[in-house]
Amino acid sequence: MQLYSIITGYFKLDGGAMFGVVPKSLWERTNPSDTNNMCTWAMRSLLIQDNDQLILIDTGIGNKQSAKFFSHYYLHGDVSLKSSLKENGFSEDDITDVILTHLHFDHCGGSVEWANTEKTILQPVFKNAKFWSNQQHWNWATQPNNREKASFLAENILPIEESGQLNFINRTDRISKSGFSNIDVFFADGHTESQMIPMINYKGNKIVFMADLLPSTGHIPLPYVMGYDTRPLLTMDEKQLFLEQAAKNNYILFLQHDSVNECCTVKQTEKGIRLNQCFKLKDIL
Repeated sequence: MQLYSIITGYFKLDGGAMFGVVPKSLWERTNPSDTNNMCTWAMRSLLIQDNDQLILIDTGIGNKQSAKFFSHYYLHGDVSLKSSLKENGFSEDDITDVILTHLHFDHCGGSVEWANTEKTILQPVFKNAKFWSNQQHWNWATQPNNREKASFLAENILPIEESGQLNFINRTDRISKSGFSNIDVFFADGHTESQMIPMINYKGNKIVFMADLLPSTGHIPLPYVMGYDTRPLLTMDEKQLFLEQAAKNNYILFLQHDSVNECCTVKQTEKGIRLNQCFKLKDIL
């Protein structure tokens, strides 16, 4: 098995929205903002090469939305999903499986593209891949509540089903089998219904793709919960449950949105779970 960190781009979101009720004087210590209170965030995916399978976890924001849409998120940097795959020796057609942690636009937008210059036909980017969600989250996303409606964009989601490439991971427990030999899934419901947190067994380590359960090292303290979460109190309970296990078992946490830190470990302290070490994925490969 081989793992690759795939940067799909960088964007900006309001620091207050990303930290909820936590005052700026506290969150800006780890996530400094610009004059408009906007912080830079990564959209980092994980590529897993396991025998004849090439599994991509999340696909970033994509490039098919309007200029007005993108103007709200200040996309920047010179990397993309395509360029990052190419840098590691792969193309979109090599991908055999795409695991979508959840269907918010910054996690799945890169899954679908325009098929023609007139922008009237949409198609999956990964023509040879199976796409993996779960039934509970798919129902939630395709029948969106008013709070999340702006994050669940039909053009990012429905073409996957229409292509016949959609598959579901079966949620049987808090931690469920994924169907892949070296991947289990931790299900979390605080951010959105049945968000999938992949847990990869790799050379004696457990590497966890944290998605929006833990967007950055700045979100490790339990009260540091995003304003985007639909059930913030539940997020706190899920974070506590997960991070205590992560500290006890020395999980390696792969951070999707942290623009500086790619991976980290956590430790138990008198003040609760805190950051232990930060490092690059390549340092453990």
